[in-house]
Amino acid sequence: MTDALLQVANLPGVAEAVADARTAVDRLLGHRILRRRSAEVSTESALRGARATAVLEGASVTLEELRTTENPADPIVQGALRVSAELGSLAETWRQAPRQVLARLHVLVAADAVDSEELGRPRSDQAVKDVLGLGDPPSTAEVARRLDMLSGLLTGPTKAPAIVVAAIVHGELLTLRPFGWGDGIVARAAERLTLVARGLDPKSLTAPEVGHAELAGGYVSALRAYASGDPDGVSTWIRHCADAAAAAARDSQAICEALLRG
Repeated sequence: MTDALLQVANLPGVAEAVADARTAVDRLLGHRILRRRSAEVSTESALRGARATAVLEGASVTLEELRTTENPADPIVQGALRVSAELGSLAETWRQAPRQVLARLHVLVAADAVDSEELGRPRSDQAVKDVLGLGDPPSTAEVARRLDMLSGLLTGPTKAPAIVVAAIVHGELLTLRPFGWGDGIVARAAERLTLVARGLDPKSLTAPEVGHAELAGGYVSALRAYASGDPDGVSTWIRHCADAAAAAARDSQAICEALLRG
């Protein structure tokens, strides 16, 4: 059987970008503070990730506001925080039943924003919130077909690196916008889950959302390149995601250094 994800991993420039990201993550995982305080790093990373993904989804919020506001008014921020809080418990299910987890992520993201009958269900005729200016989304029939394909890829065997798989998950979900509201938060959460579930970052110490926010200037153009379906465009997107993973690892390294200094 053809390993489609491995074929993607062999596109020009991908292996080098993935190797650089892997080096950055491995450097983080070797930090001595993690021997006794990894939970604190994961908690801080989760908060930073929630803030970053909310900003990418159009919210305006600072880390200090997240630290001091018990019940933020913005439903985007509320949804991002709920996803961040529950993400760790979803990794095992993600390996076996990704469609189930995607539905749960949307329930968490959109609980304060859409009608209850729309929660966790792929969109039908509702409008799509086009936060990133990507244009018209694929049809509902195309969404159903590609979600099935994505689920098959995730539950089948592959020798592709975790970063490649995570990038495809993120790119597909943001291209499809399967729910119509909160799709960006769902897509970025699914990317992070993939990195955890496939062993790159098993303790969820890094927040790729932070990396995407840091590289926000190239985020949409790289996503559009992926959506084109052109091999060069797909390579561009995966290299962007690898760069975001490396940036996230450096951010978590900074968290470790701050804890070390006290």
